[in-house]
Parts: sequence; structure tokens; C-alpha cells
Amino acid sequence: MNPEVQAVMLGVVEGMTEFLPISSTGHLIVAEQLIGYRDTGEVFTIVIQLGAILAVVWFYWRELLGQVTRLFQGSRRARGFWLNLVVASIPAAVIGLGFEKAIKAALFSPLTVAITLILGGVVLWFVEAARREPVQHGASDVKAEPDLDSVTLRQAALIGVAQAVAVIPGVSRSGASIVGGLLTGLNRVTATAFSFFMGIPVLGGAGLYSLYKARNALGSIPGGSLALILGTAVAFVTALISVGWLLKYVSTHDFRGFAVYRVIAGALILLLIATGVMR
Repeated sequence: MNPEVQAVMLGVVEGMTEFLPISSTGHLIVAEQLIGYRDTGEVFTIVIQLGAILAVVWFYWRELLGQVTRLFQGSRRARGFWLNLVVASIPAAVIGLGFEKAIKAALFSPLTVAITLILGGVVLWFVEAARREPVQHGASDVKAEPDLDSVTLRQAALIGVAQAVAVIPGVSRSGASIVGGLLTGLNRVTATAFSFFMGIPVLGGAGLYSLYKARNALGSIPGGSLALILGTAVAFVTALISVGWLLKYVSTHDFRGFAVYRVIAGALILLLIATGVMR
């Protein structure tokens, strides 16, 4: 398959799945095997992930600019917002920096993705089933706007711990952080929005760090700079659509549909492994 076509396909996968609770890393691992993509330097998926992060910055640029402005004006709420993001990012940063090589060597496989997709789906289902937050299908939810000022430092720390579990492929960073938010008492829309904001320092920092380390391997990307630009641009556009859609979706739906999807997707991957299509 043409490497530019592969780049576009992987960009769509990255953008669509990065912020949904279904694991972008897991989907990319599976997609790369299915289309026969080979990135020996492991650079391409790192770069296109930055495209997805830029989509969140673009989507929330007014909010982010306002929080920065209020911070310099001495706003206590703005200080709380940025402190929450820093605290929530620490667990993932520590585990990622300390165990990145070991995790990639031992767990980056379709089998791991299949198992964690299924287990994560079961967890997501039971977390939602145990909640009392009403769902107003087809109606305007009174909680359609996130209340980020209500997130406490304790909640941010616990959500950060939950997010750190997502170093295992298939777990889903957004899914883990959203579940963490729900378990600490946040409503669905606030938990989802906070997960988006958490992705900026965590994924952005990890992406830039990994890109710096692999800077000498950029020439190994199949399709070269054109494929890289295409994949990043497609990831940006599809992520922008995905973020807007998910915020509207969770205002009138719970996450059990994603739980079902995870279980079905995991079962299909196991079937592909059993039949020899994947390994």
C-alpha cells in the first residue's frame, strides 16, 4: 500500500480514537499490523499524536488563553486550574519516563490490546451502572457545560493516578482519566473535558520528548515528510471533530456504548490472532 495512503489512514485512526475512551495506542498497534505499516524508528505515530493534541488546543484556545490571563492577574481559580493539571500529570510522567522501554518491549502487542480493551470495557460498564447521574437522551442536559472550577486538588491527583494506568496499550488514557473522574464524583461532561485538558501536558510533553529522542530517525518514516504532514494534518482535523462530538454526546448519553464497543473490538482482535491474521 502507498505510504501516503497509510499515513492518512493512521491519521484518521489517531484523530478519531485519541480522546474517545477506546485507546488510540491500541487501535494504532492493530491498524499498523492490518495495513502492513512499518515505522522502524517508531516516530510517525508520535508525531501525528501531536496533531491530535493541537486539535484540543485549537478547540479550547479561548478557555486556555483566559486561564493564562487570569493566572497572571492573580486569580485563585486560575491557579487551581493549572495546579490541578500539573498534579494530574505527574503520575503518568513518572511511570512513562521510568518504564517506557520495558512497557513497549513487553506489552505493545495485539494480544495485550485485546485483553485490556475487554477488561476496560467491563470496568467502564460497571462504573456507569453504579452511578446515579441521570441521562437525558435527546434532551439538553443541565450539565452540558463542564464545571472545571469544581475539580479539587484531591480529585485531580486521583484522576492522575487513574490516567497512569494507560501506559498499558489498550487501556485508553482518556478512558482511564474519565473513569477516575467519575469515581471521584465529577459529572460526565466535566470528567470528559478535564480529560481533554489533561491530554495537553501529558501527551504533548510525551510526544515532544519522544520526538526529540528520535530526531535522528525522522528519515526512516515511510513516505518521508509528505506522509508525516498528511498524517498529522488528518489527525488534527479528525481529532477536532471527535472532541466536539464527544462533549455533545456525553451531555445526553452515558459511556456504556463505548464499553460494549471495547468488548466487541477486543473479541474481534482475539479472533484475528486465533486465525493467524494477526500476531
